[in-house]
Amino acid sequence: MAGCQMIPFPKTENNDMPANILNLDAYNITGIQENEHDYHIDAETKQPPTCCPHCNSSALVGFGRREHMFRDMPMHGRRVGVYVNIRRMQCRTCSKTFSEPLPDVDERRDMTKRLVEWIGKQAVKRTFASIAEEVGVVEGTIRLIFKDYVADLEKTIRFETPKWMGIDEIHLIKPRGVISNIQNNTIVELLPNRNKDTVVRYLHHLDGKDRIQYVAMDMWAPYRDACMAVIPQASIVIDKFHVVKMANEAMEKVRKGLRERLTLKQKRGLMHDRFVLLKRERDLTDQEVLSLSGWVKNYDELGLAYRLKEDFFGIYDAQAPDEAQARYIDWKRRITPEVAPAFADLVRAWDNWTPWILGYFDHPVTNAYTESLNSLIRVMNRLGRGYSFEALRAKILFAEGAHKHKNSRPKFERKERPPVRVPNTRDFSMGRVVPGSDWELFAGFDVPKPPKPYQEPSTQPEKNYGADISTLIRLIEAGEL
Repeated sequence: MAGCQMIPFPKTENNDMPANILNLDAYNITGIQENEHDYHIDAETKQPPTCCPHCNSSALVGFGRREHMFRDMPMHGRRVGVYVNIRRMQCRTCSKTFSEPLPDVDERRDMTKRLVEWIGKQAVKRTFASIAEEVGVVEGTIRLIFKDYVADLEKTIRFETPKWMGIDEIHLIKPRGVISNIQNNTIVELLPNRNKDTVVRYLHHLDGKDRIQYVAMDMWAPYRDACMAVIPQASIVIDKFHVVKMANEAMEKVRKGLRERLTLKQKRGLMHDRFVLLKRERDLTDQEVLSLSGWVKNYDELGLAYRLKEDFFGIYDAQAPDEAQARYIDWKRRITPEVAPAFADLVRAWDNWTPWILGYFDHPVTNAYTESLNSLIRVMNRLGRGYSFEALRAKILFAEGAHKHKNSRPKFERKERPPVRVPNTRDFSMGRVVPGSDWELFAGFDVPKPPKPYQEPSTQPEKNYGADISTLIRLIEAGEL
């Protein structure tokens, strides 16, 4: 411990030993050294072993000592190491030797139990590297503690099965499935992939799957097939966001195809105005309307593509499935051969998924809000230097303070009524209360209501609807996750 120096330390009132700054009641502090980064604390256990762990005999003799170091919570910005001369004992009855146990210490990791718990909680919010530096261990140790901490959370935390479920995806190296609660805007599960078998397995083991009424998803056949197989009672709704997105993509195809016939200056102008073409007509500024008119008037196919894109958005203004389908058929007739290749994917998707796309007009549910989380999850993954999928999943699902909770409704109780005021019983001839009457005690006072009988507190568990999307976004943006 080069560079360490002894520091003066307060004594307790009853003995000459330093005060227990560790707040570990099972230990006495015998000395302390510090340097710029660390505290080195010498300590001893208060209670030596009294019986043999093998035969329970009390006939024990000393068999030497050995120094053992374990880590504790960081203190004053310094890492903490505790050094204990562990007693080695021998049993005279069975002749076996053993070392005294260290109270409050996790023997697997040579850390205090409170430090292990603290690391687990911190690892959900912070990077493993930053915690490892603060505690003074290798990053792999933090990962192992985090893994065990999450395993314990998995056993205790159960998310409420959503009535309105969303199935979406995020791209982390490869596509991952996201299960959301649409009603509460929460995430309840991250799946390692979006394969049919994975989704089927998740739905099959889901408690209360029979209560699922609607499932919003994109046009990915494995999602649909898995839901139809496991939860056939649920109505499948194709997310509006993914359908109208294809209209914008068709607009982009026409724009990019036009660039081949433009000069360099015109290409730069078209690139600059691409967001004007993607913007809804009703949201354009006067300057953007002027820019748009120049393009659509001079290039017919661009003008047609823009009009088709806007009219497709208008399909979703329909009030019923039949009206939406009629609008789509009319819209489809107006596609000319010049722009047909660009809109081919959109037409094919609608024709193949018609029943489920039209389901939106009966049940307008959408999980488009999960898209806002995609980029932020990637940021968190990058800051974490490439988390494993399991680590990233745990950080999202079990982020402290991000869960939406709701208790079950309390028992119905009668409404409160104002207290009854007892009129004074008076001798009308004298204008006073009749002395000695029972009413004299209550004259002019409110009669207290009898106390309510004692009721046992509710034993129903608190409902947990998962990790709130908006809270997760706030935590990630603030650098707290």
